[in-house]
Amino acid sequence: MRQKKGFSGIIVIIILLLVAGGVFFIYKSKYFERNAPKIISQNEIYWNLKKPLDVQLQDDSGIKFAQAILNDGKNNTVLANKIYSNPKKDIQLMIKPPKDSFMYKKNHFTLTIQAVDSSKWNWFQGNKAIKKINIIIDTKRPKLYVIRSSYGIRKGGSALVIFKASDKNLKSLYIKTPFGKKFYPTPFYKKGYYISLLAWPVEQKNFSANIVAIDKANNISTAHVPLYFKSMKYRKTNITLTENFLNNKVANFINDVAPKMSNKTPVEKFVYINETIRKINEDLIKKVTTPTDTDMISNFYLKRFYPLIDAAAVAGFGDHRTYYYKGQIVSHSYHLGIDLASIARAKIRASNKGVVVFAKFNGIYGNNMIIYHGLGLYTLFGHCSEFIAQKGDSVKRSQVIARTGKTGMALGDHLHFGVYVQGVAVYPKEWMDSHWIKLNIFDIIKDAKNIINKN
Repeated sequence: MRQKKGFSGIIVIIILLLVAGGVFFIYKSKYFERNAPKIISQNEIYWNLKKPLDVQLQDDSGIKFAQAILNDGKNNTVLANKIYSNPKKDIQLMIKPPKDSFMYKKNHFTLTIQAVDSSKWNWFQGNKAIKKINIIIDTKRPKLYVIRSSYGIRKGGSALVIFKASDKNLKSLYIKTPFGKKFYPTPFYKKGYYISLLAWPVEQKNFSANIVAIDKANNISTAHVPLYFKSMKYRKTNITLTENFLNNKVANFINDVAPKMSNKTPVEKFVYINETIRKINEDLIKKVTTPTDTDMISNFYLKRFYPLIDAAAVAGFGDHRTYYYKGQIVSHSYHLGIDLASIARAKIRASNKGVVVFAKFNGIYGNNMIIYHGLGLYTLFGHCSEFIAQKGDSVKRSQVIARTGKTGMALGDHLHFGVYVQGVAVYPKEWMDSHWIKLNIFDIIKDAKNIINKN
C-alpha cells in the first residue's frame, strides 16, 4: 500500500512538473507572445480622397488579419479586409476610399482599424488591437491670389508681395524659389492676408517666386508672383595675395581663431579662413537673420539706412573676388555688404528702430552686430571696435550702437554694412535709397490696403 502511495505521489509530482513546464513554455515561447499589434496612425486624419490612407501595422509574431471599417454615424462600409496566409511583422495598410458616394454625403467619419496577430495566445485566436481614427474629408484647395507686389526685382535685390490665402484647414504657407530657399510670410492687416519680403541671392543666376498654400488634407494651391526680373552685373575683382598679408594678418588671425591650422602653409591658412571659417561665420549670420514675424502687422515703415555719417564707400556689394598667389587661383568669395570708411572709431548709428539680436565676435566679420527691424529685415555691422548697444537692447533711430574698427579680417578701420532678408544678403543701396523704398515697399502696402478695404 505504501509503495502504491509513493508511486502515486511521484506520478503527481511528474504531472505537476509537466504542467509547470508547459505553463513556463507557453509564457516564454515566442509562439505564445501576448503583445497586441501596434497600429501606427494619427488620431485625426484630414483626407482629400486622392491618395490612399497609409496605416502602419507592426507585431513581433506577424499580422494575420487586418480590417478597416468606415462609419458615418449610422452606416458602415468596409474599406479593407485582409487575410495574410504568411503573417508579416510589418504591414503598410493602404486604405482606398469607396467607389460609391458614401464619403461624399458627410465630412466627418470614424475609421476603425482592427489587427490580429498570429500568436497562439488567447486559445490560438491571437492578440487583437483596435484603433478608432477621426476622419475629416477635405477635397477643396486653399484659395490663393496675389493682391500687389513690387514691379520687379534685381539680382541681389529685394521685393515685396502681399497676397490672400484662405482655408479653414490651412497647414503650410510659404514662397518657393528655384534654388531651394523658402520665404515665410507674415499675417497682414486683416485675417487671411499676408505680406513677405523676397530676396534674389547675388550668387544665383535665375529667380522666380511662387506662393504655395497646403492644407491639412494636402490639397495644394500655387500662385505666381508677377515680378520683372532685372539681371545686374556686379564687380569682379582679382586680388593677389602678398607675403606681408599672409605672414602677418592671416597668420595672426589663424593663431587667434584656429590655432590647429598654425602648422599649415600661409596659402593653406588663407584658404581655410576664406572658405571654411567664412562659411561658418556666414551660416551663423544666416541662422540669426532668418526668422520673421508671426504676429499680424498692419504697417511697415522705416527711413533709409545711413549708418555712418560722411563716409565713403570703399568696397561694394556682390563683388566676386578671385584670389591669386604666384599667378595661380587659390580661392573665391562674394562680398555680401558694402564697406564704409570715415575716421577711426567712428560712431555707428541705427538708421531705424529695432532690436539687437546678435552682438559678439564672429570670425572674419570681427565684432559683429545684427539688428532686427521687422518683416524679416535685418542690418549687419561688422569689424566694430566697440559695442555700445548689447544683445536684447531695443534701439532707436539715430542712436549710437557701436564704433568702427578693424577686428576680424579687416585691413583698416571701416564698417562692413549688410542688409539681410530672411537670411539672404541683399543689395544695401536699395535700402539706402528713399525713392526705392517708397516705390517698392510703402506704395505697395498702401495700394494693397486700398484693395483689401474695397473687398
